[in-house]
Amino acid sequence: MALLRGLARLALDALFPVSCLGCGCEGELLCPSCLQAAPRAAPPRCPVCWQRWTGDGSCRQCVRQRPSYEAVRSAFAYQGAVREAVHALKFRGISALAPILAAPMARLLAAWAPPVEALVPVPLPWLRERYRGYDQALLLAREVGHSLGLPVLTDAVRRTWTRPQASLAGDARRQNVGSAFRPRRRLDGLRLALVDDVATTGATLDACARALRQAGAAGVWAITLAREG
Repeated sequence: MALLRGLARLALDALFPVSCLGCGCEGELLCPSCLQAAPRAAPPRCPVCWQRWTGDGSCRQCVRQRPSYEAVRSAFAYQGAVREAVHALKFRGISALAPILAAPMARLLAAWAPPVEALVPVPLPWLRERYRGYDQALLLAREVGHSLGLPVLTDAVRRTWTRPQASLAGDARRQNVGSAFRPRRRLDGLRLALVDDVATTGATLDACARALRQAGAAGVWAITLAREG
């Protein structure tokens, strides 16, 4: 099924010229100008969850309930051309976007420089991955890992079936993924960076980081392409 979808995408590419998701110009899926112009997820933000925050120290949510990860950073705000690119990667099968979107993630992780030794993509439920044909977080993690010389652990954690997070809001997101992740092996003493496409409430990253810590990880950070809010 995945092979057939890949062949279908190649056929469509041959029939219809590639055009930028941001400006529509032909030749690239996301042109450098649109990527450069995309709004960054810049401070002021909470230094832990990276949501907008103008107060001192961590935001109220992180003070009230500290996440299982040390901190998360995101390259862009989840809007405009970046939002369109994420939707195309996740829902339209345009996996060729992964290297384009992973490049700014790699630059951000290198500049941030948390003391990580390996990357862990936030896994999809297997049925959703099978239907989609790939796991977008894994594609992004492989590109980031290749750029920075970091290994990608694909056997660190597994995910049970949950409702799509996009259909939920607020506390319902935390309840939905609260017990969705399980360790698959011991990770004693490893310092890891989770990789995902978008951080919204941080509930998925928190639940996945909790599973990694249960497996013995010494520290967990997170990097995403975009941040909503």
